[in-house]
Amino acid sequence: MTIFSIVLQSLLVLYYAFSGGAKIAGAKYWADIFKNLGLPQWFRVVTGIVQLIGAALLIIGYWYVEAVAWAGIWLGVTMLLACLAHFRVKDPIGKTAAAIFFTALIIILTLINAEGLMLTIY
Repeated sequence: MTIFSIVLQSLLVLYYAFSGGAKIAGAKYWADIFKNLGLPQWFRVVTGIVQLIGAALLIIGYWYVEAVAWAGIWLGVTMLLACLAHFRVKDPIGKTAAAIFFTALIIILTLINAEGLMLTIY
């Protein structure tokens, strides 16, 4: 793993741990976003759990590099769906930018650690 990969992984661990925890806790910010997207509040909790699992996989990735790539796929799919949800309700770019930004970061991290996927397949 490169220093860039470790730093990116660490930043994403923090983001997904805090974001997932805030979703589960029912932070007004996230409750309002899910309401605006037309998604039920129980889905906010499910999304928070998915993000916490992704953060845990990223943490495991410090010891087992293949976990980083799998976490990237797990969180990447989640973030792509978040982008689609924002596009579906025609949110302005300001409200969609964070989802696009974190989708890009998780894709970069996954590509950097893609050899981990090959280790688990073969």
